[in-house]
Amino acid sequence: MKPVTLLVWLLDQSPVLLCGLVLLVFAAFAPQMLAGQNLLNILEHSSGTGIAAVGMTLVLLTGGVDLSIGSLMFVAMAVSGKMIAAGQPIWLSLACGVVVGLAGGAINGLLITRLRVLPFIATLAMLFILRGLGLWLTQTRALNMPSAVTELAAARWGWVPLPILLFGLVACGGQWWLSFTAAGRQIYALGSDPLAAQKAGVRVTRLQLLVYVLSGGCAALSGCVLLMQTGAVSPNFGEEKEFIAIAAAVLGGTSLFGGRGKLLPGTLCGAILFQTIETGLVQLRADPYAYPVARAGLIFAAVLLDTTRARLTRRLTRRQIRVE
Repeated sequence: MKPVTLLVWLLDQSPVLLCGLVLLVFAAFAPQMLAGQNLLNILEHSSGTGIAAVGMTLVLLTGGVDLSIGSLMFVAMAVSGKMIAAGQPIWLSLACGVVVGLAGGAINGLLITRLRVLPFIATLAMLFILRGLGLWLTQTRALNMPSAVTELAAARWGWVPLPILLFGLVACGGQWWLSFTAAGRQIYALGSDPLAAQKAGVRVTRLQLLVYVLSGGCAALSGCVLLMQTGAVSPNFGEEKEFIAIAAAVLGGTSLFGGRGKLLPGTLCGAILFQTIETGLVQLRADPYAYPVARAGLIFAAVLLDTTRARLTRRLTRRQIRVE
């Protein structure tokens, strides 16, 4: 393998390599990081963020962004929580929450495709609207769930906990859709050059609407996982999840400018990396006030990594073409 080709390959595999490197660095100071149960806990606690990051990845691939997923998660679970508190079946309540998420995503998509509002502005406005709606629904009080809800997080299929199973199904299903369907491949074309994609016959408006609906559904499903794990819908439920989802997607190799990225292993590793760092800080008994600083550093690193990776890949690819 030529040095240039090898370097391009390493850049493509940077999410996996970075995730492994961070895990080994923490393990050097806290050997229990590599314990089987701890690794399983990392996967389980990264599931909620990972599912939200899957939806965010789809949006980013089109060149858009969805800043409303944290608030949408809150509203969806507020509806589910109130239904559960009223005695409705848990599965029906959670399903209704997912429908609310799909509807919220559809509103985002219609604002962007029909009213031509910029994705940043449309979803930022929805962030505040939905957060206020969620606070109104809950009356700014926590909705505590019965033990049957938290027992779902402990449910297993074989040795695999339900949150990990859901994360795996969503990530694998999403990657299959991107790789083996016409609509999935068109998403890359739309993100790379919207005008060229439209001239080639891609239904840009319908595709944009679809990805925001899917993002809303993933946000609500992520909320379901978090509700199972925490057992309560607090007034700050879902706060800052949109930024964590963006960071996980970009750390996984998805470009902020659209047209490049994968769910497997990219976004999967990005979500796991985020949780690995938080777990590592806990294992090292770091100052809790350092956690927000670590999150901010990760978001900055994600943006820097994206721009650096894109610049180096373009440069190396040009050099490779000249040599050949």
